Order: sequence, then structure tokens, then C-alpha cells
Amino acid sequence: LLSSADITFGNLEGTILDKGGTAKRCNNPSACYVFRSPENYVQHFADAGFDFLSIANNHSGDFGAAGRERTKAKLKEAGIAFAGLAGTDEYAVVERDGVKYGMCAFAPNSGTSSILDLAKARQIVSKLAAECDIVLVSFHGGAEGASHQNVPRRSETYYGENRGDVYKFSHAVIDAGADIVFGHGPHVTRAMELYKGRLICYSLGNFCTYGRFSLNGPAGFAPIVSVTVGRDGAFQEGQVTPIYQQKAHGPKIDSQKRAIRTLIELTQADFPETELLITQEGKLTTKK
Repeated sequence: LLSSADITFGNLEGTILDKGGTAKRCNNPSACYVFRSPENYVQHFADAGFDFLSIANNHSGDFGAAGRERTKAKLKEAGIAFAGLAGTDEYAVVERDGVKYGMCAFAPNSGTSSILDLAKARQIVSKLAAECDIVLVSFHGGAEGASHQNVPRRSETYYGENRGDVYKFSHAVIDAGADIVFGHGPHVTRAMELYKGRLICYSLGNFCTYGRFSLNGPAGFAPIVSVTVGRDGAFQEGQVTPIYQQKAHGPKIDSQKRAIRTLIELTQADFPETELLITQEGKLTTKK
């Protein structure tokens, strides 16, 4: 499924590092996580078909500068483009079958391109829009957990950290030239909407989660969204593949289609005005 797309995007939540680096300090170890994966795991991303990975999130710096540099080096070796670091790797461009795709990624965390700096975000997106046919924007933002599945249309604070106004941010980058916006960070699914004919997915939950985390209820939803856009970037159609995670089994297609039902409910609740229609089978289309 992932490898069948022209371009496949994901969020890499952590570092790719066998040794070295300085682990971040945790004030409360019982509620603090430091992520790294073996360097040979990068081949799994390549084999799965990922073309772009965001490294703009709160775990890309878990092992400091050394962790980020090694992660970048291993992704380059695997031929996977990445973006999301302030000043150095703000965007990436890949060409497939004569189409130029640009990606940029944002988060509220130190060292990443900031979701809080809308002027800078607009500047990056505008530059990409001038160079590329299709522009994909990713953000890591919003509060976390089952009690934060709705998009509040205001800035969200979680454990004292400003996680951004994901609604305002998404609209701003589309105004600047983005064609698709993918959100992540809340660890649960959130609504979708169409804005100026462009698709926004406010959160697709976690796709493949470390074993010690709870996968109960909405925390286990891991939908995959396939989107078809025109050469001008405008939304044409899409498909949600419902995925559910289970301990020790990883992500599997969910015959109960729970993620689809949840996306329908959240979208109707948060964006009743949207032209986007999600069918019970997960087809994304526009209201007639």
C-alpha cells in the first residue's frame, strides 16, 4: 500500500543511531521518553516505500546534534528525503515522473522549523511553491491524547508548552501555496477538511508505536490516507485505509473500520462546513 503511491510521506519520531550522542535529560523519568532505532532499521523505511520523512518533532533531538546528524546521514544513504530542522534542512525536493514535489515540516520544538513562526513558515512554503509542482506541508502540533481529538481553532498548550494553533497554521501555509497538509503529534486521529480545495489532515494518529505505550481505544488507530491531486495541487479524491495497532503485532488493516468511523464523526463535529465527504468505506470526495 505504501509503496504504490507516487510519493509516500511519514513522520519519523525519534533518531536512527547505534551509539554515541547525548541523551536528553529528563526531569521526570517515569513520564519522559528518549527514542532511537538501530541504524539498519532505515532500510525498513526504504523497503516500505517512504520518499519523504519529517524530522520536525519533539524526539528528533533526543540524542542531541550527534543523533540528528546520524539520522540525516542514514536517511541520505537510503535515498529518503527529509525536512524540518531550522536553518539547515527546512525543506526537501524530489522529482518523480517529471513532477517536482516539495516538502517542509514544522514543530514547536527546539531546533525544528517552528510551527509558531507563521511568517517564516509562509516564506518557506512560498519558496517551494515557486519551485515545485506539488507542495506538501507537515506539522507536529496540538495537545495529546484521547481528550484532545477535536481541533479547537486556537493555540493549544500541553504540559506548559505552546503546541501551536494547528488550524491557523494549516490555513496560513495553504494561503502561501501548500497543496496538502498532514498533521501528527496528538497520538490520536483528528478531523480532516478542505480549505481552498486543498486537503488538511489534522492528525492521523500513530502508525507504528513502541511496545510500552497504550494502544487502547483511539490510541490504536493508525489510518493511512491516500490522496489524488491535480497537476495544480487541487484535491481530487482520496481513500482512508483503516489500520489498528495491537501489542506485538504492529499495524494491521482493521476490518471494523474504526478509524474511518472516528474520522467521519470528528470531521462532522469540527468542520460541518467543509466540502469534504468521507464515506463509510473511507472514500474521500467532495459533497455534491
